[in-house]
Amino acid sequence: MTGPIKKWKTGAWEIAIWSNKRKFNGEELEFKTASLSRSYKKKGEEIWRSDIVNFRKSDIVKMNMLLDKARDFLFLAEVEE
Repeated sequence: MTGPIKKWKTGAWEIAIWSNKRKFNGEELEFKTASLSRSYKKKGEEIWRSDIVNFRKSDIVKMNMLLDKARDFLFLAEVEE
């Protein structure tokens, strides 16, 4: 597999877009997927680690909805307190 076709990074977070190919009914189709990763070091260790989540473009809307709910709960709860 070659590298990603596009990447963005902020702090410990990075998202990469990948081009994928698959044979379907005798034709080669291209589709894109994404991977979201967070880099970190465990306490007392010098080794960098990454948590990675791979997803398809159809997952982005669902993920945004969940992140919006979490953001609203976390930030609006602070205002109400």
